[in-house]
Amino acid sequence: MKVIINVDGGSRGNPGPGASAYVIKDAKGKIIAQEGVFLGICTNNEAEFKALLFAFGAAAKLKATHIQIYADSQLLVKQFLGEYKIKSPNLVPIMEEIRKKAKPFSSVQIAHVPREKNKEADKLANIAMDKATKPVIQKMKADAENFYKTQNKEKIINHLSAKTEEEEKPLSPASAKNKTSKTKKAEPEQLELF
Repeated sequence: MKVIINVDGGSRGNPGPGASAYVIKDAKGKIIAQEGVFLGICTNNEAEFKALLFAFGAAAKLKATHIQIYADSQLLVKQFLGEYKIKSPNLVPIMEEIRKKAKPFSSVQIAHVPREKNKEADKLANIAMDKATKPVIQKMKADAENFYKTQNKEKIINHLSAKTEEEEKPLSPASAKNKTSKTKKAEPEQLELF
């Protein structure tokens, strides 16, 4: 059975929260398997590599024999084909595992495609990241708002306390005189008419 697979992966921050995804279609273009997997903190390249790894695992479960893979990561494609050397020590063991998983298939072809031709896999990866990070982001926002409210409340309380303490201080005779002279209203001048 021939399958067509689109793979994609990414991380927000590089490294940052990342996810991998694959979409597997039959020869007629019908989706027969798809998945987005949140990976935790990783690099973009790790997410791309793991997407290919997961895709091979899923294709094996489907009993696929001939595989056509499309990825928008030129680096992944060139490194899988052996055209580029893998420099990152984190990626070497992942590629070794990918190659092991690729061996049982009768044929494996891989090609680079532009991002716009890889939208389904990209969308799944982003959904996986959103699902995993949304609760964390919401909690961070709530914590920040509570902290801000608490800080402002403390500032207001401290400000009011300082005012109250100032008002409660007994005034010295000189400052009492100054205070009353400052608050005294100016009386209008009396004019003599005759």
